[in-house]
Amino acid sequence: MHICVLGAGVIGVTTAWRLLQDGHQVTLVDGREQPGEGTSLGNGAQLSYSYVAPLADPTVWSKWAYYMFSSESPLTFKPTLDATQYRWLYAFLRCCNADRVRRTTIDLLQLAFFSRDQLKQWNAALDLQFDYQSSGKLVMYTDPAGLDGARRQVQFQSQFGCEQQVLDAAACVAIEPALGQSQRDWAGGVYTPGEQAGDCPQFCRALVAAMRANPAFRFIGAVQVRQVRAEAGALRAVQAGTEWIDAERFVLCFGPESAEFARLVGLKLPLYPLKGYSITVPLQDQASRAAAPQVSITDISRKIVYARLGERLRVAGRVELVGMERSIPQRAVDELRNGVRELFPGCALAEDAALSPWAGFRPATPSGVPIVGASPVKNLHLNLGQGALGWTLACGSAALVADQIAGRKSAIEDAAFGYAA
Repeated sequence: MHICVLGAGVIGVTTAWRLLQDGHQVTLVDGREQPGEGTSLGNGAQLSYSYVAPLADPTVWSKWAYYMFSSESPLTFKPTLDATQYRWLYAFLRCCNADRVRRTTIDLLQLAFFSRDQLKQWNAALDLQFDYQSSGKLVMYTDPAGLDGARRQVQFQSQFGCEQQVLDAAACVAIEPALGQSQRDWAGGVYTPGEQAGDCPQFCRALVAAMRANPAFRFIGAVQVRQVRAEAGALRAVQAGTEWIDAERFVLCFGPESAEFARLVGLKLPLYPLKGYSITVPLQDQASRAAAPQVSITDISRKIVYARLGERLRVAGRVELVGMERSIPQRAVDELRNGVRELFPGCALAEDAALSPWAGFRPATPSGVPIVGASPVKNLHLNLGQGALGWTLACGSAALVADQIAGRKSAIEDAAFGYAA
């Protein structure tokens, strides 16, 4: 069967790989010249399988004023004239209740562990080079009340296979000595030894390189898909640049641009782009390399994540509801630079340009549960809405789509990820 995968971020690339392994002819299409150059390019790099609690959380109600009006808030809301923003925000707030969060967490843990197992299998067969490491993760708290809440979450998640420990500050520093130079007054942290990290765009490029060896695969980059041909409730072809691509099935993985494409075939998707930023700190001398963490770190109050990628440190943060506004304000770069100075002062910080400042848009559903499955368009499948967990959930989401197209029973229950009008 010929299948066209729309989008070559980590979701689309993994989907193409899994379908190719099933023996299909696969065409992968993207608007950028190389795979992994959009939302995947500068993401937080953490493969965070046990830390999947959604952004929609009951604490949003008590922290709403802080999020909206504090200059220190890691979340920014900028009203626009786009009605989609308000519809998404209304649906998001409806998901901020304990029952919904509990169901979402269970569903995401199931998919995350499935994804972890898939990546392990793929990498064992392919030996891809993407600065992959499995050195664990520490989520650090300055607030004792927040740490108590984390302890309850750890207890809840333990019944679903999560192996996590709540530790005091000294024990956290013993695990990651680089935290010993931090200027924060830590209450403690949650340690998850099995968490991983890796360079997502390197992974995308390596996987596409492996697929190019298969004559049944074709990558078409630097083309925009602006028109479609549809008849009898099915998608027949898409126009990629000047070429029309006919296929028997299509899989939509355009990330934040998915909603725009969906409108071409009469679908409404509950997606909104959550803007975030990153810098990548080159660890150019021995002192900087020694001062940078090996364990992935999340500073929960600042909502900043740190992931070691060989001789680089990826630093990412913020959640902004500002539409597709692509600028990188200096305050966002300064916030990340200051985070490094505060937590890892021994790391030498280069000029801004050398830090490769980046902004990306994470396509999120209101609940945080991605949409992975068939759509009302007969031969169009959806794989989108993973939000900030795209890198974490990619391999599992791809396997779900492949199982659905093949008519196989998947290793996990997939009903929670279905499209709802």
